[in-house]
Amino acid sequence: MSEFWQRPGEKKELDDALRREIEEEFGTRGRKALAAIDAGRVKKYLDFFVVMGSTGEYVVAEDICTCRDFTFRNRECWHLLAVRIAEATGTFVCIDAWYQEKWKK
Repeated sequence: MSEFWQRPGEKKELDDALRREIEEEFGTRGRKALAAIDAGRVKKYLDFFVVMGSTGEYVVAEDICTCRDFTFRNRECWHLLAVRIAEATGTFVCIDAWYQEKWKK
C-alpha cells in the first residue's frame, strides 16, 4: 500500500484516473472518502484534521481516528482514508484556528 500513497503525492491532483484507482483499491470506503473531500468535509485545523461524518465530527491524527469503526472495531475507517487522500493531494479545507479551542468555554 505504501506504493499506492506515493502516486497521489507525486500528482498533487485528484483527477478521474486517481479517483477510479481509489475506488478500485478501497471500494465503499474509497467512495465515502472521495464524497467527503468533494463536499468540503475534510478540514485541516492548526492542530488536527477533522472529518465531518454523517453522525458527527471525527478527529484524525497520526493514523488514528476517533470514530467507532476505528476505535472499537480496530479497522481503518473512511475518515482516515479521506485525510490520507486529502493530505496527499492538497484537497482539504484549511481552518486557521485550533480545533481544541472550539470546545473550551
